[in-house]
Amino acid sequence: MLEVSHQIKDMNPAAPAPVDELVIRDLVTHEDRLQCVALQEATWGAGFTERVPVAILQVGPKVGGITAGAFDATGRLVGFVFGLTGIRHGVLAHWSDMLAVVPELRGSGLAVRLKAWQRARCEAMGVCVMYWTWDPLVSRNSHFNLNKLGARVDEFVENMYGVTSSTLMGALPTDRFVAAWDFDDALIARRRATRAADAPRLAGAPLVAGGLALSPPATWPDAAAVRVIVPNDFSALLGDDPEAAAAYRRNSHAAFTHYFALRYQISSFHPTPGGDGTYLLTRSTP
Repeated sequence: MLEVSHQIKDMNPAAPAPVDELVIRDLVTHEDRLQCVALQEATWGAGFTERVPVAILQVGPKVGGITAGAFDATGRLVGFVFGLTGIRHGVLAHWSDMLAVVPELRGSGLAVRLKAWQRARCEAMGVCVMYWTWDPLVSRNSHFNLNKLGARVDEFVENMYGVTSSTLMGALPTDRFVAAWDFDDALIARRRATRAADAPRLAGAPLVAGGLALSPPATWPDAAAVRVIVPNDFSALLGDDPEAAAAYRRNSHAAFTHYFALRYQISSFHPTPGGDGTYLLTRSTP
């Protein structure tokens, strides 16, 4: 899934409607779908080549896909989700390809409402797991996916989308985590509680990547848990200091590639208000 948290330009009303007054529904008209394309371009840049066109937004639901938006009382689209349904790991699954929310409604709970609506539609089709991708360096999305939704990291994919045309991603490889959201409320609750349970382990876990410095991977410890630090606001860093952003990408890539190959997994993510975020990686059992 492409990132929800980036800034959207020139689409800010003077006074956004309260989230509970917004209506979430399928995109059913040509105008609905045109608004969705416009929101994609406003989010990821004009001419964004990975945008989902009107035709795919229309035909996707005919084969189990979901195209839905949140609308205010004027009919303005202020957020949307788009995904496709198919087989992954031998079971029926839904791949959530995009989710975006206008900037004035970030942190309002609208993204959670959109995901809950999407989940309900998936469950009605017999789907029990949803997948999407996010950039490991975007702390807001890591916190949302792991701590709020209770998803897990299914895999790390190197340069998943190639170097894209999005002005918000820069000319950097698009390393991504694949999120897996299992529709099991008890399991979700346990995963959402993992951050607090892992907190005492942070201080004792060696730091293997973060910022501009990177020790040689040959020196990295074979510890039960290790830490990887990512910036608080990668989008801002990319604009202010592209070299530092590129260093974060290189260093996190090296760490995730090394430790995932050794059967480590992302146990939890720990955001710091105004500071960097920290992943705790722990060794998985065979």
